[in-house]
Amino acid sequence: MDARRALLSQLFDHAPLFPPASMPLDEALADNDRARAGEHAWLLGRFVVPAGTVVGDREVAIVDGGVERQGDDEYVEGQTKIRCGGPRIPSVEELASYIRGCRERGSVFKATAGLHHAYPTEAGEHGFLNLLAAAVFGEEEDALRAQRGAFALDDRSFRWNGREAGAHELARTRRTLLHSIGSCSFFEPFGELEELGIL
Repeated sequence: MDARRALLSQLFDHAPLFPPASMPLDEALADNDRARAGEHAWLLGRFVVPAGTVVGDREVAIVDGGVERQGDDEYVEGQTKIRCGGPRIPSVEELASYIRGCRERGSVFKATAGLHHAYPTEAGEHGFLNLLAAAVFGEEEDALRAQRGAFALDDRSFRWNGREAGAHELARTRRTLLHSIGSCSFFEPFGELEELGIL
């Protein structure tokens, strides 16, 4: 198994209907179609819609207040779903504590909002590679603070700070701890992975 696919497959639930993108439905569907037609569509998770929205033949995540349903699974804000951006960005300590808590409880969580970038930004946004590293390796605070270039990911493994995780461990982390990341943009995080030479 390719370690990149083990870690990144269906990682990004696409939410262009939601802020800050807030696209009209026809534009959001067209944007999702472009993502689904691309070479790296395997990165794409579900299309996220507000309850009551009809979109046809694609797999959806339905948001109804603080609950998101993905088939038989539910992600509840403040419990199994955490906002990493928007009006308030959780501190490194808060996000680290949340990840540890999910690990200790055996809870699978979803992260959403503010995770368009691979590494932390000057504006204080968290990096999605940092979030993945915190889930895979532990050492959550250090992983969340790591700066650009700290992580390496190729077909063989995900590496950071002298540690290495292969495809089977990465797939297990995605299955048992971090389900997916919600993002109103697919092409922005995908573009950063390309720029970093990961894709």
